[in-house]
Amino acid sequence: MQFLKKLAAASALTLCALPALPVHAADLSGAPTTFISPFPPGGGTDMLTRMVSNAIGQNTHWNIVVENKPGAGGNLALDATARARPDGHTLVMAQTDNIVLNPWLYTRLTYDVFKDFRPVGLAASSPSVFVVLPESPYKSIADVVKAAKAKPGQISLGIPGIGGSGDLIGHLWGKAAGMELMHVPYRGWGQAFPDLMSGRIAVYTGSVATLLPQIRGGKVRALAVVAKERSPALPDVPTFAESGFKTIDQTIWWGLFAPGKTPDDVIKTLNTELNKALTQPELVQKLEEAGYSVMKGSPEDLAKQLRADHDIFGKVVQDAGIPKQ
Repeated sequence: MQFLKKLAAASALTLCALPALPVHAADLSGAPTTFISPFPPGGGTDMLTRMVSNAIGQNTHWNIVVENKPGAGGNLALDATARARPDGHTLVMAQTDNIVLNPWLYTRLTYDVFKDFRPVGLAASSPSVFVVLPESPYKSIADVVKAAKAKPGQISLGIPGIGGSGDLIGHLWGKAAGMELMHVPYRGWGQAFPDLMSGRIAVYTGSVATLLPQIRGGKVRALAVVAKERSPALPDVPTFAESGFKTIDQTIWWGLFAPGKTPDDVIKTLNTELNKALTQPELVQKLEEAGYSVMKGSPEDLAKQLRADHDIFGKVVQDAGIPKQ
């Protein structure tokens, strides 16, 4: 009996000393892979999703399809991903506006961002920017503040969805400046642009990546970017800090997520192919020209980013007094 006890103890020590088995790459060829975009075609999220998925598809020869599923502040897209089979063939290009902020903005979510998703990897980031029409009387952020103080609640700010980063930034800006803006939500830039042109809204905010073509094309004029430093894509446009509001800083990031029970080997394969695509000079150049900053990283990096921003923006939302829907 004593011998058997010693043998069991020795076996346990041997098992503990064994190295962890490596996670092998999964084969994701064959069935189509769907990249879900939570916003309509033509916006910043849609462009990023298509550029990244195209690069991955060219490298792997996977059959990749992009599906736009806008609505409910990104909740429709996130819900569809959370409910999908965890086999690596359904992914979502989530961003700060939805996967970080929605848990603080909606009372009844059908998913848990920490249980129902597995991070694949960070893709890119882009700061927000405030724009007006070229003929607008507002030449600076200070001009908007002056007008809003003269007409409380009458100067309209177009935002891409209730409770998103644009909505949050507008509330923070109003609080810092001691003014009140009228927030007008849209499903995306395509819906908002006609109202900006017609004068229904005076100012609009979205990501630099979304609005850069319109800014370069002279359809709108940028007032300020919401970031610590000027955007490389808009070097002549001042930051909010340079405009007198140092507390306002919001850079939007995008990350690829899979359903929560996706196996380790599938996550490893997806992360490897995502980072490989984001390292290609041709894709990097296209993304930077479009107003993005490439991020890359491990699934753990994205998990840390999600957790940190979840905690930070939860306090920001509460301090801004934004009610839950």
